[in-house]
Amino acid sequence: MEMKDATRFFYRLLIEGGMTEHWAQILNLIINLVVLCIVSYIVNKIFHYLSDRFFHRLTRKTKTEFDDFLYKNKTIANFTHLLTVILMRWALPEILADFSYLKKEVGIALNIAIIIFIIILFRSIMRTFKDYLNTLDNFKDKPIESYIQVFMIFAWLIGLVIIFSLLTGQSIIDFLTALGAVSAVILLVFKDTIMGFVASIQVSVNDTVRIGDWITMEKYSADGDVVEINLSSVKVRNFDYTITSIPTYFLISDSFKNWRGMSVSGGRRIKRSLLIKSASVHFVDEDEIESFKKIQRVKDYLSERQQDIQKFNQKSEADKELALNGRNLTNLGVFRRYIDIYLENHPQLNQEMMVMSRQLQPTAQGIPLEIYAFSQDKVWKNYERVMADIFDHLLSAIPYFNLECYEYPSGKDIQNSFRPEKPKDN
Repeated sequence: MEMKDATRFFYRLLIEGGMTEHWAQILNLIINLVVLCIVSYIVNKIFHYLSDRFFHRLTRKTKTEFDDFLYKNKTIANFTHLLTVILMRWALPEILADFSYLKKEVGIALNIAIIIFIIILFRSIMRTFKDYLNTLDNFKDKPIESYIQVFMIFAWLIGLVIIFSLLTGQSIIDFLTALGAVSAVILLVFKDTIMGFVASIQVSVNDTVRIGDWITMEKYSADGDVVEINLSSVKVRNFDYTITSIPTYFLISDSFKNWRGMSVSGGRRIKRSLLIKSASVHFVDEDEIESFKKIQRVKDYLSERQQDIQKFNQKSEADKELALNGRNLTNLGVFRRYIDIYLENHPQLNQEMMVMSRQLQPTAQGIPLEIYAFSQDKVWKNYERVMADIFDHLLSAIPYFNLECYEYPSGKDIQNSFRPEKPKDN
């Protein structure tokens, strides 16, 4: 039985049953449409079942993950939907044989549906490529999402042009010619998208930011790891687990800090100062030197320096009745040497990178004694623990060198300063 005869089967039955030709045609159309929908649904399920079983077996046998992502992104399901719509497009002209005036409108509607399903199928294929490339070491930190979005924008633009051409009956060339006249308006509408696309390319080519980088951008209160780079924005997961979205274009127009250099280096920098009270700094005498020699880390240093200073003072005939004359050791200098030895022997500092203590310019709050070193452990939690352990030790060591840390007086200190002294017992 040919397709044309099959579509008129119910029409003949209705005519033989005594129904008028007009109503027989209408009921025949309705029945054929219902049958077409049922057949299309069954065919769709059969296609989906067969392809699903085939790909399920294929994904288990193959080593590549590409077919797994095809299955995950419903590429096969979208393909079966497209085949079903094509089947309906092929059958409907015969079903509408008695209603020829509807063929054009229904044909246009089905053609539009085919175009939409093709775009949806293309989108699932693009997502598959994105997921697969993100598993490769050379692409996992690249802004693949931005390029996928650009491809999808072009796909939808082409689809819309074809749909507009079908609806208006104008050729695609005429439509594109008219589109050129309003290109300025289009550029204005898609300004952010175009700027984002250009920024994505520059970010990728210049290797400015990668997915997984820790960046800090104070203007947007962003301080955390980059989790996504797309056409319009860069998503940063802050350390308090909030998400900050930064327009992609601002990564090339504004300044920000990328901590990747620290992550790939041999250590994470420690740069913090102790504020030494300037009034506590003084020359050390022989008795103090002997007491300092009890500190093992500076014992050898003090012996060597003491001999060198004595030789110099004897040679220069310095009058040591006044401590200012000649060369002298200071308690701050000895403490600074203690810090150097302590840092140079610290097991959690990278000794191949810069390790030092240095005295900065005195301030109204005291003399800054800065520690500059690099922790081998770059994990934030562990880094903070290493740095805290170092400064806990140094703060505890300061009194052993007859030094004091500067700090603002508290309310209790001020109150005690005005409290009269208790009279001493006779």
